Amino acid sequence: MNIQRWIARREPNWKQLDAILQKTQKKGLKSLQSSEIHELASLYRSVSADLSRAKTHQLGTTLIRDLQQLTSRSYSQIYQGSRRQEWQGIWEFYSWRFPTIIQETWGYIIVATALFLLGALVAWWYAWQDPTFMSLIVPEYLIVKVRDEHKLWMGSILGVEPLASSNIMINNISVAFTAIGGGITVGIVTIYILLFNGLLIGAIGALVGQNNLAYPFWAFVFPHGSLELPAIFLAGAAGLLIARSLLFPGQYRRIDALKFYGFQAAQLVFGIIPMLILAGIIEGFLSPSPLIPSVLKYLIGMIIFSLLMIYFSRQKISIS
Repeated sequence: MNIQRWIARREPNWKQLDAILQKTQKKGLKSLQSSEIHELASLYRSVSADLSRAKTHQLGTTLIRDLQQLTSRSYSQIYQGSRRQEWQGIWEFYSWRFPTIIQETWGYIIVATALFLLGALVAWWYAWQDPTFMSLIVPEYLIVKVRDEHKLWMGSILGVEPLASSNIMINNISVAFTAIGGGITVGIVTIYILLFNGLLIGAIGALVGQNNLAYPFWAFVFPHGSLELPAIFLAGAAGLLIARSLLFPGQYRRIDALKFYGFQAAQLVFGIIPMLILAGIIEGFLSPSPLIPSVLKYLIGMIIFSLLMIYFSRQKISIS
């Protein structure tokens, strides 16, 4: 093997790869054209082979070191660079795309919220008018706890906060995914989930109101409810979007409508997961804490909800 001739023949590829890597390190992989990306991958493979050959023939410490650095830089840009882009994509989604999709699907969110509130108002009204109605909605042990013992049930969380928090997260995510998946039943299950949860909160609201426990109860609900309830409404909206694609595809073929509205629903799903996780943490640790005054819990809930509304209203300003 003529070492000098081999180096002379291979060196242009090394320099070309180095030039592409310098451009990538300055401006990122997005700055490369598709042909340059293919070239980067091809040169990386060929230089890796050159490194193996240099080691096999012991072509000198300096050359081996230079080729090792070149392959290491290439690997970093191709693999770790793509992972950076993935993280950048996630950051971009939560920074701008999630608020945008909420604004684009606002009508469905309003309908989902209205269904929940309708259930809550109906239950609240009938529970005040007819005591037997409450037993149809609220579990008996909760009625006994509040009506007979004049106590709320949140104290059971204290001392087992991590376990309670994880169980709450699982339950909330389960409810949300049921509401979303209910879209394939042309929205029947989605509407049921929204109405039933509204009926439950309305009946419980009447129960604690009748027994003078409304103030501590809503103090418990406000901190986590400011995230949990909007997340449920968004999940309901996602289910309604899927139902819309099946019932009213409009100008699309039904399969194309399912792809279009399903993609919007998927973005809502991706967005609400952190909301439900954070709500579970708050409900497990902060909401039931006797160390935090009720008035502070109300304040925390209102601050969280206000910040959430500000976040949902974000708009990315494009400079043309």
